[in-house]
Amino acid sequence: MKGILVILDGVGDLPCKQLGGKTPLEAAETPNLDFLATRGEMGCMYPVRPGFIPESDEAIISIFGNDLINSTRGQLEAKGADIKLTRGDLALRVNFATIDSLKERNIIDRRAGRTLTTIEAEELAKSLNKIKLPCKFIFKPTVQHRGVLVLRGGFSDNITGNDSTYSKGEAKAADKIGTFKALDDDENSQYTVNLLREFLNKAFEVLDTHPINKERKRKGLLSANYLLVRGAGIEPPKLKYYKRWLSVTYMPLEIGFSKISGMNVFSFNYPKLKSLDSYENLREGLEKACSFSIKVLKKNHKNADYAYIHIKETDLPGHDNKPIEKKLMIEYIDKTLFKFLKEFAPPKKIKIVVTADHSTPSKLKAHSSDPVPVLFYNDQPPKTKNKITSFFQIKGRRIPVSLRKNSGEKEKGEKFCEKNARKGSLGKIMGKDLLEKVGFLR
Repeated sequence: MKGILVILDGVGDLPCKQLGGKTPLEAAETPNLDFLATRGEMGCMYPVRPGFIPESDEAIISIFGNDLINSTRGQLEAKGADIKLTRGDLALRVNFATIDSLKERNIIDRRAGRTLTTIEAEELAKSLNKIKLPCKFIFKPTVQHRGVLVLRGGFSDNITGNDSTYSKGEAKAADKIGTFKALDDDENSQYTVNLLREFLNKAFEVLDTHPINKERKRKGLLSANYLLVRGAGIEPPKLKYYKRWLSVTYMPLEIGFSKISGMNVFSFNYPKLKSLDSYENLREGLEKACSFSIKVLKKNHKNADYAYIHIKETDLPGHDNKPIEKKLMIEYIDKTLFKFLKEFAPPKKIKIVVTADHSTPSKLKAHSSDPVPVLFYNDQPPKTKNKITSFFQIKGRRIPVSLRKNSGEKEKGEKFCEKNARKGSLGKIMGKDLLEKVGFLR
């Protein structure tokens, strides 16, 4: 194996009051990441381009050198959820959400409070799949509040979704349901919009009166009574092929992307959410992700040139304004996955890249256009700094004297964080140039 790319989803952040004006990366104790940074280089990356606020699919597509027009999130998520698609099937990414009513259209919570258990989601899905429409369709729940909707037949994807939190290159905290709109004058586009409106209206009727949601309301929990839909796609994605790569991914989006990109995908079933504590579930998922990644690398590093590892959990605390939880997740990843990589990679001359797909600042509770930090471990000698403390005169010239006699004396080390990355020797990188910049395409 020549190299390992680790993407910590949404790990980029901004200074937080809860962390004394530091970002979670800056505040976290990360001796293993810092070891790699001290023997490597840092820089910052715009996953798509400056000023653009990417969704996860847009960022991953761009980082692997693809044009955004060549893929849609719905198609990737459907592929990752093992839903068989034929050309013309309309695939969409879905959130279970909470609204007040179809008349007022106020979004109470985009993720039903993150308390929807796996069993509840599966039961709600059974009822949704009984809705009568003029076409065949399938709704499949995936992880926690997430799901995939596929309409079978010849539809248009030149439409907007109803999840107004995301639009092209823009993210914001939405308080109203968006409106499905046709983006052209084609009759099929308008037909697709009308059919989705019909489905969503019927879905609200089914969900709002469902026994599961009645019980949730009785317990004081948010009702999963609506579906937010985005990422419409009908065309199979045309992505660059990465045959000699292995992928350790476990969310539908990244699984679908890896499969379509020709990678050898290693995955596991995400732990079911059984209680009201979604962060207990996330911690369990993070533990499994780190241990599984280590296991895959140990067993398969001789069978691939490169590895792509995607850790999802670091994104969620940013959306929930929980920087302390984000810091703790970073520290756990450092003492498990990165501790292993620190010992595993150097003897085998394996290069390591650590970055993010986007920034998710805790105080914004959404993605931002801020660049993400990049660490490129390429087994350089530990960095040194010769501090100038005095001068002496030679023929009228002032000659600086270093504090250290041995210029190879080791410094304390480089901290991997946003601040240091911005002034790192790698400079500013566009997402599409990352793999070439670090030599992962050779």
